[in-house]
Amino acid sequence: MALEEGARSCLLRVRNRLEQDIKPSYLMDHMISDGVLTVDEEEKIRTQSTRKDQAVELLELLLRKDNHAYISFYNALIKEAYDDLANLLHDDLPNISPSVYKSFPDGCTPYVQTVLSEGGVPQRPVVFVSRPELVNRIREKLYRLQKEPGWVTVFGMAGSGKSVLAAEAVRHHGLIEECFPGGVHWLSIGQLDKPDLLAKIQSLCFRLEQSLDSQSLQRPPNSLDEAKERLRFLMLRRYPRSLLILDDIWDSTVLKALDIHCRILLTTRNRSLTDSVSGSPLVVSLIGALLKDKPNRWRYYLCQLQQKQFKRIRKSSSYDYDALDQAMAASIEVLPDEHRDLYKDLTVLEKDIKIPAKVLSVLWDMEPEEVEDILEEFVNKSLLYVDSNNKPYLYYLHDLQLDFLVEQNRNELESLHTKVVRQYQQHYKDGHPTSGDDECLYWIRFLTYHMAKANLSQELYALMFSLDWVNIKAQIMGPAHLINDYVEYGPILDKENSEVRSHFQEFLSLNGHQLEQRPFPDVVQLALSEPHNSEVYRQALVKAQEGASRGKLYIDWLNKSSVESLSLLVIHPHQGSIYSACFSHDGTKIASCGASKMLKVFKSKSGEKLMEIQAHDEEVLCCAFSPDDRLLATCSSDKKVKVWNVERAMLLRVFEEEHEEQVNHCQFTNTTRRLLLATCSNDKFLNVKLWNLNKPSSQNTVFGHFEPVNHCCFSPDDNFLSTSSNDGTVKLFQVSSANEWKTINVREMFTESDEEVLVKCSTWTADGKRIICAARNDVWVFDVETSDMLLEIRTNRLSMVQYCHACPTSNLLAIAYSNYAVELWDLGSNKKMADCSGHLSWVQRVQFSPDGSQLLSCSDDQTVRLWETKKVHTSSAVCLKRDSDVLFTDEEIIVSAADNCNRLQVRDGRKGSVMFQSEEKSSRIRCTCMCRQLSAVVLGQEDGTVQVLEVPSGRLLATLLGHTKTVLHCQFSQNGQTLITSSEDTTIRVWRWQSGECKVLQGHKEQVRCFSLLSKSPTETTLLSWSFDGTVKVWDIDSGEKLQDIEAHREAILSCHVSPDGCFFATTSADKMIKLWCCKSWQCIYTLSGHQDCVRSCRFSWDSQRLATGDDNGQIRLWSVKDGSLLKICSRDGKDGMDSLHGGWVTDLHFSPDDSLLVSTGGYIKWWNVDKGEALQTFFPTGSALKKIHVSPDFSTFVTIDNIGILYILQRLM
Repeated sequence: MALEEGARSCLLRVRNRLEQDIKPSYLMDHMISDGVLTVDEEEKIRTQSTRKDQAVELLELLLRKDNHAYISFYNALIKEAYDDLANLLHDDLPNISPSVYKSFPDGCTPYVQTVLSEGGVPQRPVVFVSRPELVNRIREKLYRLQKEPGWVTVFGMAGSGKSVLAAEAVRHHGLIEECFPGGVHWLSIGQLDKPDLLAKIQSLCFRLEQSLDSQSLQRPPNSLDEAKERLRFLMLRRYPRSLLILDDIWDSTVLKALDIHCRILLTTRNRSLTDSVSGSPLVVSLIGALLKDKPNRWRYYLCQLQQKQFKRIRKSSSYDYDALDQAMAASIEVLPDEHRDLYKDLTVLEKDIKIPAKVLSVLWDMEPEEVEDILEEFVNKSLLYVDSNNKPYLYYLHDLQLDFLVEQNRNELESLHTKVVRQYQQHYKDGHPTSGDDECLYWIRFLTYHMAKANLSQELYALMFSLDWVNIKAQIMGPAHLINDYVEYGPILDKENSEVRSHFQEFLSLNGHQLEQRPFPDVVQLALSEPHNSEVYRQALVKAQEGASRGKLYIDWLNKSSVESLSLLVIHPHQGSIYSACFSHDGTKIASCGASKMLKVFKSKSGEKLMEIQAHDEEVLCCAFSPDDRLLATCSSDKKVKVWNVERAMLLRVFEEEHEEQVNHCQFTNTTRRLLLATCSNDKFLNVKLWNLNKPSSQNTVFGHFEPVNHCCFSPDDNFLSTSSNDGTVKLFQVSSANEWKTINVREMFTESDEEVLVKCSTWTADGKRIICAARNDVWVFDVETSDMLLEIRTNRLSMVQYCHACPTSNLLAIAYSNYAVELWDLGSNKKMADCSGHLSWVQRVQFSPDGSQLLSCSDDQTVRLWETKKVHTSSAVCLKRDSDVLFTDEEIIVSAADNCNRLQVRDGRKGSVMFQSEEKSSRIRCTCMCRQLSAVVLGQEDGTVQVLEVPSGRLLATLLGHTKTVLHCQFSQNGQTLITSSEDTTIRVWRWQSGECKVLQGHKEQVRCFSLLSKSPTETTLLSWSFDGTVKVWDIDSGEKLQDIEAHREAILSCHVSPDGCFFATTSADKMIKLWCCKSWQCIYTLSGHQDCVRSCRFSWDSQRLATGDDNGQIRLWSVKDGSLLKICSRDGKDGMDSLHGGWVTDLHFSPDDSLLVSTGGYIKWWNVDKGEALQTFFPTGSALKKIHVSPDFSTFVTIDNIGILYILQRLM
């Protein structure tokens, strides 16, 4: 049967939308179980390289299939919460003739699946016991409702399977078609008070009204009586001959509220409510299993169960269910003695955990095949369940069976867990498993759990205070599981050594984002960056020294004591910028969203992921928890606002019609007293809206702004809403009326400038008396009543304020900046209290936890960082700029660089002491160099000034004036008598600096960023310069004569290097090309192509036989100088989350003296085996974007500065 034309047209019409949104892997499981998709077809789809390609292939296949496939696809969309996409297909659902239904077992046709999915009827559970006799009895009763309304009741104890029976009874085509053509509508009740019951009925009414025309939509009922009447009207007039299923009724008052004279099926555990249909699937399966082997023993087992008085095992249990205990005990009693003891061992399993036979093979010290035979016996007796969809099979206990075992063996729990640990230790005495299969995953995940339950404290200490264990578990399970272990077992570990526990927990918390990278980083190398007094560092140093003795390369950070990490936890939840992150109101969860279009929720203590949803079609700009943490709202560039159920990860509402531009911000009211959601957008006029979630359209549109609104925020008492706009104002609106109360004109605060003022955000102080707003690089505090400006916080002129948030419990204000910083200010004293450094790109959002103890920040660097409010403080460490010079001697490492106060510093790198510090300069210092012979240091400034200072006295030796723009590079000649500088003014100046004599080398048309002397000999006077104008020029610095003028590249030259033998030089360019030149003929001998991005760095090997080049995509290539051939490509594998092979541009390269090793800098530092092109080691700095690395002559010491000003003195361990 071919696909109907209407359905085909619909698929083609919405195809692009489906391809953008769906995850085929989720949908195909349902379609395979419906029999419309084969395993081979699934495999063909899965082989496509991207999610979108898989979606394209699935839709192509669907267009070639029949109506059943279309309906199955529609049902799969509903089951996976793609409600908006399913709605697009709904109107064109095909009609299937009744004759076709015969091919479906039990009459469960696509039509039935559609009706039940739309009505919210639960799917059949994975562990399903068929009870046709009971199902048919219920159906028989339901058929009696064909002609008139009435009630059918299913009664049973907790765990008896009432809900499954009710759902199974209506899973029948004939029943629905004949009796309930209006549909089947499921409502889960449970224990409810009146407000919750009203909310349930409101939700059902909303669901029923959603399928009707928009004119039928009404405001939600405000009382139970009104709700009852609305539901009665809908069921009798709009959905006649439909069935309402009320699941798990506890109280007769609920029945009264829902007595609306329609057709109702209810389930209850309260016999007094009505007559019953009962039975337990577990007891049925257990007794059935006993009779399978001995069918003539029915009377014996019945008598045994009726007469034998079992002691009540679970006195504290909520299950009043003697039959289960009796059936379990009877089933266990007929096991052979040796198997009975083996079954007892299953008591140690965790609920909902499936295990392979190999785990029990270790526990029981048996061959896997023998174990499988025993497990098959347990399965046959319904004492165990098997997941045969997995290969190898996985086994598990029902929760009730596990409860029975735990209570029966409560006094032996410790010894049973001890047995698990001892058997594991015996089996894996040579080392932990690392295969990554199901058995390995079980042991790595639960070994600590078994040790804790066995009270094996010493074994737990030894395991969790081991870097080997951290390495294995982080690699197999990820860092979040490890952090959870240190949190969960902290009370046990702290008895041994709380300081060591905190060392390991802090190491994982601050390096978790690195441990999620692939390829997996070297944990020992990461641990070498820990403080010297850390147990983690001590263990890493021992391992690194052992590894170094075997030839492995490890790097120690010598001066790390000068750097203190203030972050509490670093999480890497998204690929792409993170635009918003927020705490739940109980502080236990964090939600984040951003450029990845995903919404994620994770634990605030460990970063363990709890939920992940593709939330929108475009970037998600904001997310916010409701005050009870049950809901999450998101808004996006796709102009939609969505509301999600957090616990079920399910979409509840989509508001997509009213905002016509991107929605910038969303926020719920602070209390549930009157729950509203506020949103604001880039719309010109209708840009602020208030939503009642029970209404399909906005409750109010707030008028006042005529430019985009960036942010909206409720006052602490929810009486007012503040809005921040590109029109330069903050407006306060009364929430009850949506009327404007007052306007605060922030634009007037910037009297000295005519530039537009965009107000980024606003935040209320805890008492609601002050409102704080951010615009440009300023933060302003206003009195709410008078609109008077109380305080101005003026920040760094070079950065913009991105966001600010007032602490709900103190006078602190957190500010996020575009210069990667987060600051804490005290509003009372107007003093900066803390610098929180660590982010590597713009910080987009900050928020205090509800109790004010923590602060989170999120950034374009793809991380969320948590800070402990009390521990962060104003940093006394001076940040250095990346333009630097280093002198290596036998005893000393001397570093010169400008600091963040625009002073020049000269430091002893080993000791960390400051040898010299200049006064603060009025013009920014842009370059520096040192002269070994004269103990002098040079600084070049943005205003073109060059100064020579004596070290360490600081005496000014010379001021050299001549450059008219920024001095970009400076270098002494070998004897120190000549100083050469280059500038943005396109000139090079050669100074006899002691006399002030100067020669100007003119000819370049754009800035000259660097140059090189062609020989280190004091008598050689030839200089090579290169420029953004694409030319290389050769000069005689004595005469100032230009010797050569070479048109080298079409675009800017980014680097140039002269070979050590002086025969060649290489140039690299933004045109992605490398050129190799002969110094004798000045001719290009080879043009090397292959890089896919700007080639930013190059370096010859010391034997001048090889050339290394690095590009802006992080790729490094090694070339033969002899014939220009490509020898190796480094970094081909291991692309990281920063979408670069090196964490950024490759900015510098250096060979070791024997040319066997290569070091490169980018987002981090890597060392390479030159012959193999393989990475040997990676050092991750705290910051990123390293400009250059200084290397000692023996290749043992490496010095660099990152983009947040941290100096690294790194030494190779030998």
